[in-house]
Amino acid sequence: MNQITVYTTTTCPYCHMVKHFLKKQGLPFQEVNVQQNPAAGQRLVETTGQMGVPQTNVNGQWVIGYDPDRIMGFVQS
Repeated sequence: MNQITVYTTTTCPYCHMVKHFLKKQGLPFQEVNVQQNPAAGQRLVETTGQMGVPQTNVNGQWVIGYDPDRIMGFVQS
């Protein structure tokens, strides 16, 4: 079972693209909106050193931005 968490904001178009891509692939994921949860946003910056979204954690590996090929590279079939 894949563990996928997408860190998003409400207004980010690439966040919507990542979520749409994962749904299309039939991959369940958890979403953390860092606008609604600033503490999670702070932890994200401390963990990855990146402030932008989307950031997707796929089975412990980070994918910054909208990068479907990289996401699928970390998905276990």
